[in-house]
Amino acid sequence: MFAINKYFDEKVVSVGFQGRELPSTVGIISPGEYQFDTSKHETMTVISGEMTVKLPNSDDWATYKEQQSFEIPAGAAFSVRVDMDTAYLCTYA
Repeated sequence: MFAINKYFDEKVVSVGFQGRELPSTVGIISPGEYQFDTSKHETMTVISGEMTVKLPNSDDWATYKEQQSFEIPAGAAFSVRVDMDTAYLCTYA
């Protein structure tokens, strides 16, 4: 069974599933700025669109485009800005 998660007044929607090797989510983020917290190590890959991310312990924002990935450690917070609907795949270790 899939787990459907909705955040920020449904501006971020994800579907959780068991990937081949790791638990995963695939989702869509609507334009805006959001802050997320992690409970597990996450690897996020942009599928469509792009997102600008401020990673933990960084003062800089970096933009990730289609097929680019970034990692966030467990127990951390990170910020995301998107200017267009953006799809992503996230795996959890």
